[in-house]
Amino acid sequence: MAKRNTLTLIIILALFVFAICALIYPLFGREEMRLGLDLQGGIHMVYEADLSQVEPGEEASVIEGVMAVIGNRINPLGVTEPIIQRQGKDRILIELPGIDITDKEKERLSRVAILEFGELAADDEEAKWENELGRWKPATALIDGEERVLTSRYFKENTYVDRDDLGRIELSFEWDEEGSKLSEIITGRLIGKPLGMFEGDEPLLGEDGIPIAPTVQSTIVDRGVITGLSYNEATSLSKQLNAGRLPVSLKILYDQTVSPLLGADFIDMSLKAGLIGIILVMLFMIIYYRLPGVLASLALIFYGALVLAIFKLVPVTLTLAGIGGFVLSIGMAVDANVLIFERMKEEFRTGRMLGAAIEAGFNRAWTAIRDSNVTTFIVCIILYWLGSSIVASAPVMGFALTLFIGVAVSMFTAIVVTRTLLRLFLGTPLAKKTSLFSAYSGRE
Repeated sequence: MAKRNTLTLIIILALFVFAICALIYPLFGREEMRLGLDLQGGIHMVYEADLSQVEPGEEASVIEGVMAVIGNRINPLGVTEPIIQRQGKDRILIELPGIDITDKEKERLSRVAILEFGELAADDEEAKWENELGRWKPATALIDGEERVLTSRYFKENTYVDRDDLGRIELSFEWDEEGSKLSEIITGRLIGKPLGMFEGDEPLLGEDGIPIAPTVQSTIVDRGVITGLSYNEATSLSKQLNAGRLPVSLKILYDQTVSPLLGADFIDMSLKAGLIGIILVMLFMIIYYRLPGVLASLALIFYGALVLAIFKLVPVTLTLAGIGGFVLSIGMAVDANVLIFERMKEEFRTGRMLGAAIEAGFNRAWTAIRDSNVTTFIVCIILYWLGSSIVASAPVMGFALTLFIGVAVSMFTAIVVTRTLLRLFLGTPLAKKTSLFSAYSGRE
């Protein structure tokens, strides 16, 4: 028994040292805790995909493709750890922590084709765009009997930024096979006329703020260039054009920007509340249960370090609601110890020796601890499912996940860590001092 307790203690200490190192040092590439938008600030968006034209049974693969393209389009924005999750059948959650992007960049993320080409519309024709250069309609051509619009969806994913002989910035692109056919027909009939370029509802603007609409000099078949952009704009646009095209259209359902200053205040208040709560819980345990309370407090410290290390290494995105789940799990960890210690007290009062009371207390309290925690696990799973599908709420998911992990670790600390520490005291002179176990003394 003594050897087993010693081995268990060594494992516990090793886990504790590992947890502390994981929190202090960048292990497995994790340099710091991942914070959610409400703590770090950033952008929260929810998109809805139009799956009406998708073959039944192919919805999941299409959504996965959309998420991959969005991820590639986000990379040039400089977001280190974007969160892109599927919610329900046709919704996609996007969180960009610690960053603020322009409305134009938000629109680029959700466009099937980032750029659309246009030609001047006649007076009797309906126009899609209007600017100081005139009224514009989409540039179209018939391919295999079907009218198609010339867009960047026909670009090969090899655009690049270069300079011409005069040092002007050029965004070079190459058409795929279908795009070459469209470009040949459209530019062939527009020689001597302007070819407009548009991003969504707005024209693509040059560095001087004037819409880009070069006059077609000759038929463009395989490749072309876009001039007039600034170097930064051309580079960003090139990277996102190379990210690929979306297989279906997206509609934004929700868009929220959270201030980093507000997030910093949340972190500060959460840390203070958590520390005050832990200190008060530890004081209560020590004052009421004496030595067992001290050991339970040590187990609580181990619990906190291990859970936070798991949060960092998994990684778990900590939100304000997630911190609430973590703090709640601390209370449940202490609750398990209370059940054990109260059962030990009853066993001690029946005349059992301290060692027997400890073993009986843990064994008989286990069923109550197990049942209460299993019900909590079930609730966490339901909450996570609701947060990932029906409710579509990242805070709900964060609360469920942190509470689940916290309760799971609390079971380990209550049953293994506290029990091991109590067993180690049985062979010491402290076990003979009943005043240290006054919560268990006295017979009915």
